[in-house]
Amino acid sequence: MNILAVIKREERKLEEQLGKLQQQLNGVKAAAKALGHSTNHELNEFKERLLSAAGRKKISEAAKKRWARVRAQAKKAMN
Repeated sequence: MNILAVIKREERKLEEQLGKLQQQLNGVKAAAKALGHSTNHELNEFKERLLSAAGRKKISEAAKKRWARVRAQAKKAMN
């Protein structure tokens, strides 16, 4: 087998696949453009929410109190 011919055949297959992928990408881009601003809005909608150290501390203390209460009730139930 001629290695050069095999390489050329593989190149043609890859170029065909690239063409198909480019068409799909163009379709997705066109759909995004048709939707307009709503796509950008949806992507920006999910921003990371940050808590201050004081907020995290309050949440932590409340959780510790809840678990202490649960443990106390479990201990009473066992006695």
